[in-house]
Amino acid sequence: MDVYNKTYNLTILVCLFFFSTYAQTELKNKIVDFSTMVPIESASIYIKNTTTGTISNADGKFVLLVPSSMENDTLVISSIGYKSFKVLVKDFDNSEEVFLEEDIASLDEVLLVADTRPKTGNDIVLKMISRLPENLPDFPYLEKGFLRHKERNKKEFKWLIESAITLYDSSAQSSASENLKINVDEMRKSYDLRDVDSLLAYTAYLKQHGKKNFQAKNLRRDTIEKASLVKAIKWNDIRTNGLQNFFGGKLNLLRNTRSPRALFGEKVLDYHQFELDTVLVDNERKIYKIKISKGADDINLETQGIFNDGYIANGWLYVYWDTYAVKKIEYELIADSEAQKTRSRILFDTQINHKLTVTYMEYGGKMYVNYVSYETPKLVNVGSKVSKSDDKEAEQRVKDERYYKTIQEILFTEIILDSEEIQSTLGQDWNSNIFAIKPYNKTFWDHYNTLLESEEDEKLIQDLTKRSSLFKD
Repeated sequence: MDVYNKTYNLTILVCLFFFSTYAQTELKNKIVDFSTMVPIESASIYIKNTTTGTISNADGKFVLLVPSSMENDTLVISSIGYKSFKVLVKDFDNSEEVFLEEDIASLDEVLLVADTRPKTGNDIVLKMISRLPENLPDFPYLEKGFLRHKERNKKEFKWLIESAITLYDSSAQSSASENLKINVDEMRKSYDLRDVDSLLAYTAYLKQHGKKNFQAKNLRRDTIEKASLVKAIKWNDIRTNGLQNFFGGKLNLLRNTRSPRALFGEKVLDYHQFELDTVLVDNERKIYKIKISKGADDINLETQGIFNDGYIANGWLYVYWDTYAVKKIEYELIADSEAQKTRSRILFDTQINHKLTVTYMEYGGKMYVNYVSYETPKLVNVGSKVSKSDDKEAEQRVKDERYYKTIQEILFTEIILDSEEIQSTLGQDWNSNIFAIKPYNKTFWDHYNTLLESEEDEKLIQDLTKRSSLFKD
């Protein structure tokens, strides 16, 4: 009986420990502009003084899992240009929409007391870059987050991957290519129903591996071994959409300012011009809104094996008034050279080749990447060509199927600074391949914060899931 009672009591303790570890409160709602009633996309929803948080989707909706131990902490909902909404976690009402009121600082009033401050957009950005060593982490850290990788044409999703990832960085002042690592920890979904012209990928693969004279028109699919074709497709996926390439490359604008020919480095004003638009408010702090436009020199991303030259920049930069830290970057690269315009029109049916949004969160006086959205067209060549003299509706249908784009979203929800945990994590095997299928871990995903799909995406994902099931059957 004593043994039975001890075993029973131990079981109860284990269950109580498991419950306390995973006990969570689900917060979900919709964020709306008070004046216009329009949903607010990309609003920040987080627990004050922590990194637990998420963002709202295109419909203004969000869902956030909060540990029950935080029920007496403050939930903050904020968006640039609006007054923040604050409430205790335990008092948040899931049934009432959250309305945010507009909040704009007067540019004239700000400039009246700004005699010793930079006054032009160019000068503010130069000051911002000079302050990066103070504003970005200068010590090792880990970030854990959620990745959603989508590939679609204009009609439907063709590919979907959802993963949990870990990012390690030794310091924002070091070389990203040598000191930044990414691991894919878990996978939730992986559906791949693409219909790609793999001969194009295979040709590029051969050229990158020493066989320079191969042309796609000289190859026949039925003469290529399947294993070789699959290897080429995976190689193409990684070079165009690999996380390691993105975080270590030029588009990680603030992290890689010290790299040779960095876009926000010494030649920043050769590649861009910056114009101060206005001063807004973000969570009760003044923030510069700065227009990004083209500079004198075209931009070259220098992607190995891809003609990624001949672009001009366009977008917005949001910089805090008090610290010159960057809160948000909206950045796109548009074809400018004649060669890039022709390539983009023929291969992608668009002149916008790279579209990037990055937001940062402040923690312990340093700014960490919070959210990344990266959209780029992808070289896909499906369906029969339709000449311009043929039926316009048929031509449009082929275009809708023929031209693809990839969208990658990453939401980081946890920052780890503990040196022992960092070293322990670094000692594990690291693999940044988001395309490698892993088994589904239900317990993990039941308690992990993810990005809420928009209503449109949710429907497309459901359709993709059904098509995937039919394909497997």
